Amino acid sequence: MRIIYCRGRLNMQVRHNITLDEDVSKELDTMAKELGEKKSKIIEKALTVYFDLLDLKVVKKRMKDLEEGRDKLIDAEEVWKNLGI
Repeated sequence: MRIIYCRGRLNMQVRHNITLDEDVSKELDTMAKELGEKKSKIIEKALTVYFDLLDLKVVKKRMKDLEEGRDKLIDAEEVWKNLGI
């Protein structure tokens, strides 16, 4: 893990070893060369966008669970009371 100080905040970087499909790997190499960016930065940006899409998917699933009665909402005051707050 490497820690970097950037614009008033600390960013921790974690190294990962990943395996990519050959076509995806070639596309990544092509884009990195064309854009003059590090492959790790392109992957990081792509994952950030993908995680935003996954967030939407999770929200839709949770809403469906609520609508179909598999989950329920609990009033915040009830939660605080149960926590002794």
